[in-house]
Amino acid sequence: MSTRIAFLKGHGTENDFVIVPDPDNAVELPATAVAALCDRRAGIGGDGLLHVVRSAAHPEARHMADEAEWFMDYRNADGSIAEMCGNGVRVFARYLQRAGHIEAGDLAIATRGGVKKAHIAKPDDQGEAAVTVSMGRAELPAEQATVTVGERSWPALNVNMGNPHAVAFVDDLAHAGTLFDAPPTSPATVYPDGVNVEFVVDRGPGHVAMRVHERGSGETRSCGTGACAVAVAAARRDGRSPSDTGEPATYRVDLPGGTLVITERTDGGIEMTGPAVIVAEGEITPEWIETRIA
Repeated sequence: MSTRIAFLKGHGTENDFVIVPDPDNAVELPATAVAALCDRRAGIGGDGLLHVVRSAAHPEARHMADEAEWFMDYRNADGSIAEMCGNGVRVFARYLQRAGHIEAGDLAIATRGGVKKAHIAKPDDQGEAAVTVSMGRAELPAEQATVTVGERSWPALNVNMGNPHAVAFVDDLAHAGTLFDAPPTSPATVYPDGVNVEFVVDRGPGHVAMRVHERGSGETRSCGTGACAVAVAAARRDGRSPSDTGEPATYRVDLPGGTLVITERTDGGIEMTGPAVIVAEGEITPEWIETRIA
């Protein structure tokens, strides 16, 4: 590798990402390199990496190229591959706008969790523009699990948003502990490939707060698919399932890094609205990246 690699840094409610534009899928990004880039002390730092590739150029996305020009090849901070990242989709859309590939309005983005529709609003009086992402429908697998932290255990609702979530309602977010390590779930057969675990408390009608341990990344400041899973779980708990009531259910979800607004429509589709910010850009030297490709 003899050329420098361009990168940007962005975040959505402080869920932050290294962004690597690579339209032709020419940049080699093995897990070791991704983990090094996401390292907060020796690398750029991020909860994950957004590899920006044209769908037609990536073997996992070619079948979606007719629907979405761009593919979000998402990686967790440890270099593992993930199906989907809601905050990542918003930041991905903001990057495409910044790079001049799209303008404000509607667009489609290919992910391993399917094609996601997004809408970039026009800036408000403060120059801020929210991004809304259609996150698809939630699946509620019949298998349920129990989440344990120390001596406390809670039943968790199993919600799949293209990636797996275990949502536990607790009395105090401090009961989640440090979340350095993945909270144990049982039985192990419910989540054989690991799971994102959300701990949730009530703040008021249609208003909850959460902390999350993201599979492969540890505790993060925000998780978009996790916020959607939490809103779905809260609606079921509160008797507000849109398929039953015939009315959309909207929840404000407070996360350590900010607030997302989640709406589940009567057709089951889920929309997530929140900020997306690009904060820096630069170049990765070939010497640095080559030492981390193994």
